[in-house]
Amino acid sequence: MTVSSDEFTLAADFPAASRDQWRELVLGVLRKSGAVDPDGTDTPREPEELLATTTYDGVTVAPLHTAEDPLPTTGLPGLAPFVRGSRPQGAVVGGWDVRQRHAHPDPKVTREAVLADLENGVSSLWLAVGDGGLPATALPHVLAEVYLDLAGVVLDGGTTGPAAAEALLELARSRGADPAQLRGGLGLDPLGLAARTGGEPDVAIATTWATRCATELGGLRALTVDGLPYHEAGGSDTEELGCTLAAGLAYLRALTDGGLDLTTALRQLEFRYAATADQFLTIAKLRAARRLWARVGEVCGAEESDRAQRQHAVTSPAMMTRRDPWVNMLRTTVACFAAGVGGADAVTVLPFDTALGLSDDFARRIARNTQSLLLEESHVARVIDPAGGSWYVERLTEDLASAAWAWFTEIERAGGLARALADGLVARRLAATAARRADELAHRRDPVTGVSEFPNLDEELPARTPAPPAPGGGLPRLRYAQDFEALRDRVDAHTATTGSRPAVFLATLGPIAAHTARATFAANLFQAAGLATPTSGPATDPAEIAAAFTASGSTVACLCGAAKTYAELAAPVARALTEAGAQRVWLAGKPGDRAASDAAAGVDDYVFTGCDALGILRTTLHDLGVA
Repeated sequence: MTVSSDEFTLAADFPAASRDQWRELVLGVLRKSGAVDPDGTDTPREPEELLATTTYDGVTVAPLHTAEDPLPTTGLPGLAPFVRGSRPQGAVVGGWDVRQRHAHPDPKVTREAVLADLENGVSSLWLAVGDGGLPATALPHVLAEVYLDLAGVVLDGGTTGPAAAEALLELARSRGADPAQLRGGLGLDPLGLAARTGGEPDVAIATTWATRCATELGGLRALTVDGLPYHEAGGSDTEELGCTLAAGLAYLRALTDGGLDLTTALRQLEFRYAATADQFLTIAKLRAARRLWARVGEVCGAEESDRAQRQHAVTSPAMMTRRDPWVNMLRTTVACFAAGVGGADAVTVLPFDTALGLSDDFARRIARNTQSLLLEESHVARVIDPAGGSWYVERLTEDLASAAWAWFTEIERAGGLARALADGLVARRLAATAARRADELAHRRDPVTGVSEFPNLDEELPARTPAPPAPGGGLPRLRYAQDFEALRDRVDAHTATTGSRPAVFLATLGPIAAHTARATFAANLFQAAGLATPTSGPATDPAEIAAAFTASGSTVACLCGAAKTYAELAAPVARALTEAGAQRVWLAGKPGDRAASDAAAGVDDYVFTGCDALGILRTTLHDLGVA
C-alpha cells in the first residue's frame, strides 16, 4: 500500500495553532496555579518571561521554540562548521570509541580490569599514570596482553606525563610495534596541569612530544586539551568551552612556532569535555565546541577539512555522589546518551562508585555495559546528529557558542590562558559561578537526587579502598553534593558515638490528608542531613503532641499541616512544644502565608520550597548538639 503526500499530511485533522493562542492558554494555567497575580494586573504580557530559565552561563532558555525562531547555519555532518559532527557518517559505521578509565595503583588489579574491559566491549583505554595512578614502570605488565595497534591507549600522566609517555613508547619499541600503527594519545596538557596544581606550565614539552608524534608515531596524538579542571572547579559550560579554546590556541601557537605546519599541529590535539545529566546542555556544548574550534581554525588559516575537532566526553566527576551512589548509574546513563547524541568521538563512563574510592569489578562492568546498551540495544549511534534540526538544541548551541566566544576573547585579551591562570582571572570567574551554583544547590533549586532530595537513611554504602590523592594546589575539585554529604557524615559520626540517630520531631496536625503533603516535604528536608523524623501521628491535642515530642527525645520540632489547621492549632501546639523543651520550632509553610503568619507567635522560623535548606540543616544540627 502506498500513500501519497497529498493523502497523508501530518496533523491534518488538527486546527492550526498560533503562538498567541499558546500564550493565552499558558497564562490561564499560571493564573489558576497561583504563579501569577490572579487578576493578571502584575503579569507580563509575554508568558515566556514567566517560564524562561537561565543557565549558569547567563543564557536564557525559552519555553517555546518554533520554526518562526531564527536559527544559525549549521552546515552538514562532516563539513564546516562541524556543528553536526566531525565525520560525514557520524558514528553509524562503528559507533563511538568506548574508552574506559583505569586508575587503580595496583598493576595486577589494573591488568585484569583492562583485559576484562577489552574482552567485553571497550575499544580504548585511559590510564592514570604517576600521581594518583599506576607507576610508569608498570605499563609493560599492565599492557602485556594488549595489542597496541588495535586498542588505543591514552595516558593521563599528570606531573609525570613525559616519563609516562616515554614508558609507553619504550614498550612499543620493545615489542617491535610499527610506530605508524599505534593508536591513542600521550595525554600531555601542560596548561591543564597548571590549572590543577597552580604551577608554571611547560608548554615546550608539548612542542617536543607533538613533533615526535608527528614525525615518528603515526596515529598517536601528543596533546589533550582537558576541560575537566575548569568543570570540576565549578565552571559553567561556556567557561569550560572558553578555557579549552584558549588552551587549544596556545598549543597551536607553540607547535607552529616550534616548526610544525598548521595541519600537523591541529592533528595533535584532542579535546576532553564533561558530560552531565543535563542532556540538552551536554548535547549543545559538544556541538558548540566543534563550531568554535572550526572558527579558530578558520581564523588561523587552516584548510576546512582540518578544522574538525576530535572530542572525548567524560561523564562528570562533579555530579557523582558518595551518598546513594547507585543513582550515579542513572546520571551517567543520561550523560553518556547526551555525549553520543552530541557527537563525541570517544566516551568514558565513570563507575558509579568513583566518589567513594577505587572501583570494583561490578562498578566497572556497569560502566562499560552502559555504553554497550546505548550502542547495541538503544541504537543511539545509528542516527547521524539526531539533535539536528531541533529548534531548541540549535538555539541553545548558538547561544552557548556566543557566550563561550566572549569568555575566550576575554582570556585572550588578558594575555592567553597561562597568564589568565597565573593572574587569577580564571579562578575568580569560576569561583563566582561555583558560588552561584552552591546557592542553587543549597536552596534545592538544583536538586541532587538521593542526597538533597529523597535521601535513603537506611542505605549501606559499599566499602571501597580510598583512591590515592590527585595532584592539587590549583583550581579546586568540587562535587555538587559535597555540602549535604558533609552534614550526613556529621550525623553518622554522632550516631556511631551516641548509639542513636538525632531527630527532628514532626508535629503532624489534623487528619492524614491534611498534613501529609507538608510532612512529606519536611521529612525529605531534614532527612537530607541524615536526621530521623518521628511524627505525632494525626493529632490535634497540644498536650498529646507535646507528650509525643518528649517521648521522641528530640529538642527540635516542625509543625506540619494544612493552612486551615495552622490557623486553629499552630500557635497552641507551638507553645506546648516550647514548654516541653523544644529549643526551636519550625513551621512547614512560607512566612508570607496568612495561616503561617497567624502562628508566628509560637514559631521560630519556616521551612518551605526554595528555602535555604543547607542553612536550615546546619542550624538544626547545632540545635541538636551534633558537633
